[in-house]
Amino acid sequence: MQAKATAMMMRVSPRKVRLLLDELRGKQVTEAMTLLQFSDMPVARDVAKIVKSAAANAENNLNMSTHNLRVVACWAGPGPSLKRFKPRSRGRVSPIVRRTSHVTIVVGDRE
Repeated sequence: MQAKATAMMMRVSPRKVRLLLDELRGKQVTEAMTLLQFSDMPVARDVAKIVKSAAANAENNLNMSTHNLRVVACWAGPGPSLKRFKPRSRGRVSPIVRRTSHVTIVVGDRE
């Protein structure tokens, strides 16, 4: 059995989140939470909330034990981008694209 949690429209690019998610894949939830707690990436706090939510979904909705849970799958996809413009010299502008991401984490039993 598997439970999942999703965070939509996180104000960080998917590329930066994927660097952190690659380290979590396949680890136990307790080990993943420890890794996120001591990570120096600013996005680690938001990813820790998602892992905690997925574990709580497994415990409350599916009656699974949190000690046996591991991160089965995790991915970050692109969300909508905020498009802004910055004034430059000689009356020109240059675009600024502020990317967002949708992050999904799936936890399940160890098998």
